[in-house]
Amino acid sequence: MRYRPSRRLKKMVAGGAAVGVLAGMNTPAIYAYTTEKYHEYKINQPAYKAKYGHWDFVDVPAKYRINSIHAAMLHTGKVLLIAGSGNDEKNFKAKTFQSVLWDPVKNTFEEIDTPKDMFCSGHVQLANGNLLVAGGTARYEKLKGDVTRAGGEMIIKNEDPDKPRAFPKGTIFVNSENGKKFHADFPINVPRAKKTVDKKTGKVTVTASSARVFVESEVKGDKGIVNTAAQYEIQGLTGDDKNNLYGLATKLGMDKKDFQGIKNAYEFDPIAEKYIPVDPMNEARWYPTLVTLEDGKVLAVSGLDDIGQVVPGKNEIFDPKTKKWTYTKTRYFPTYPALFLTQGGKIFYSGANAGYGPATEGRVPGIWNLKTNSFKPVPGISDAKDLETASSVLLPPAQDQKVMVLGGGGVGESKSSTDRTAIVDLTKDNPTFTAGPDLSEPTRYLNSVLLPDDTVLTTGGSRDYRGRSASDILKAQIYDPASNAFLKAADPAVGRDYHSEALLLPDGRVAVLGSNPLYGDKDNTTAGFFEQRIEIYTPAYRYRDTKPALSGGPSTIDRGGSATFLTTQAAGIKTARLMRPSAVTHATDVEQRSIALDVKKQKGAITVTIPKDPSLVPSGWYMLVVTDGAGTPSKAVWVRVP
Repeated sequence: MRYRPSRRLKKMVAGGAAVGVLAGMNTPAIYAYTTEKYHEYKINQPAYKAKYGHWDFVDVPAKYRINSIHAAMLHTGKVLLIAGSGNDEKNFKAKTFQSVLWDPVKNTFEEIDTPKDMFCSGHVQLANGNLLVAGGTARYEKLKGDVTRAGGEMIIKNEDPDKPRAFPKGTIFVNSENGKKFHADFPINVPRAKKTVDKKTGKVTVTASSARVFVESEVKGDKGIVNTAAQYEIQGLTGDDKNNLYGLATKLGMDKKDFQGIKNAYEFDPIAEKYIPVDPMNEARWYPTLVTLEDGKVLAVSGLDDIGQVVPGKNEIFDPKTKKWTYTKTRYFPTYPALFLTQGGKIFYSGANAGYGPATEGRVPGIWNLKTNSFKPVPGISDAKDLETASSVLLPPAQDQKVMVLGGGGVGESKSSTDRTAIVDLTKDNPTFTAGPDLSEPTRYLNSVLLPDDTVLTTGGSRDYRGRSASDILKAQIYDPASNAFLKAADPAVGRDYHSEALLLPDGRVAVLGSNPLYGDKDNTTAGFFEQRIEIYTPAYRYRDTKPALSGGPSTIDRGGSATFLTTQAAGIKTARLMRPSAVTHATDVEQRSIALDVKKQKGAITVTIPKDPSLVPSGWYMLVVTDGAGTPSKAVWVRVP
C-alpha cells in the first residue's frame, strides 16, 4: 500500500515550504550532524563502554607532535616514539631527526636528542632494559622521473697488502675511457689486500680487497650515463696508490634509486634517557627486523643496504656484552620479515613482511634452524600472495606456540588485500596453517596487540595500498583464542595505515599512533598528511568495578624461580602473565609475547613461578599482570628476568 500523508501533515509541509526548500538543501549536513551527535552520545554511555570499550585522544602539545614511525614500551613506564626524519625528505636534508619520550600516566613529553636518521630502523628489547636501535636512512628514494644525475654502485679495489685506505665523501672517480666523473655520496673504508705465501714455493699471491659506495655523476642529465663496464681512477692519487686503488662499475644510469640504509646502532637507555652508540653493523640496513634469541643476543636480518638493494641474506648477531656484531648463517628475507623466537630456539617466519624484495623470493612461511641453517616450509596458508603488510602475533599464552597471521596485501603497490586469518600450531611435528575467522573486510596494515586477558585487539588498517582511495578502515575487533572468534570493539575515530603502530600500556590500555596515507582524498588528487594524533583504546575490562591489584614483591625473578606478591584479592585470581613490552613499527611487532605463570594462592598474597626455558622467556623486563575470574586484569608490576 502506498503511503499517503495526512491532511495535517500536508498543511505543515505547505506552510513551511519556503523553509523546507532551504532546509532541504542542508538535509545531508543536518542528518550527518544528528547522526554524529547520537553516535557520540551512544559510545559514551557506561553500558556501551562496559561492553565494547572506549577510544580517547591524547592531548599532545604542538611541540611534541611528531611523525611516529616507531614506538617502544620502556620499563620505566614511558614510551619512546621515534620519527627520525619522519618520511620527510626536508627533515632529512636539514638533519632534523626527532624522538620523543611520552609518559602515558602523567601525559608529559620530552624531546630526545637523536644522533642519526633512525627512520625505518629496527629495534628490540635487551636483557638490561635498554632498547637496541639499528639501521635507518642514508638516502631517500628517487623515482625515475625525479633522478637528475646518473649514479649507482661502484666497487673500490685495493691491491696494496700493507695498508687499508679511507676516502671521504665527495671523492672523485674518473672513467678511464671517456673521462666522465662521479663523486662518492658516502665515506669509504677499503681494507688492505690479502697476501698469502705458498709454503713450498715461496710464491706470494695478493688478492685485492674491496668496498662499495654509491656514486653520482658530476654533471646533471643524460650526459653522465655510462652503460658499459669500466674502470675508474681515483682523482688525486699518485705513484703506487694510483695503480693499487681504483673503482669498477658496470652501469651508472638514471633508473629509480631506492632508499639506502645505514650501519649505525645505538642503545637507548631508559634511565639516562639518551641514545648510546655501540659498534655499527657489518651491513647497512633500512627496514630490518631485529629479534631476540634465547641466549639474549640479537639477530638482525634483511633491510635495504647502502646501495639500495635488499641485503642478500647476510644476517648478523649483536652481542649485548661486547656490543659487537658478527655474521651468522645466510638466508634471504624480504624487508621487515615477521620472525618469532619459538620454544627450542628456532625462528618461525610467518611470511608477513613490509615490502621490499621480489615477489618470488623469501616469501614462504617456515621454521628456520639458525644452528644448521635449515628451513622447513610451513604450508596451508590461503591468499599466500597477500602476505605483505600482514599482521602476525604469537598468540597468548606463549606456551601454546600458536602464531596467527591477519590480513595483508599484494606485493608493492598492489590493490589486492585479504580478509584471511590463519593459525599455525608449532608444537606439531609437521605444522600446517589452518583457517581462522575472517576479518570484517580485506585489510592490510592491521595492528594487533596482545591483551592481558589472553585476547588480541586488532585495529585500523586499510583495504588498498597506503589507504589509497580513502580506504582506511575505522574498525577494531578483539580476537578470542578460546572461542576462535572476533568480538566487537568500539570503533576508533582515526584511520591508520602505513607507518602506524599500536602497543599495550602497563594499565591495560592500548596506544595507537602514526599513519602515512599516500593521498588525502577518495579521488587520489591531493597529497596525504602524516597522522600525528595519538588515540588510546580503553578495553571493556577497565570499566569493571572490581579489579585485582598487586604490591610488594621483588623487581627481579630468575627463570625457574618464584616470587610472592601481596594482594587482597588472592582467592579470586585466576591467571598470571608476563607481558613482554612492545617495540613496533610498520604493523610489525615480533617482541610482544604473553607467558603463562604458575600461581599459588595464600591469604593476602600469591606466589608466581617463572618457566625455566630461555627460548620461552628471553631475558629482559616484563609487565607482570594477574586477572580475576571475569578476566579483569590488574595494573602491571614491572619485573626483570635476568
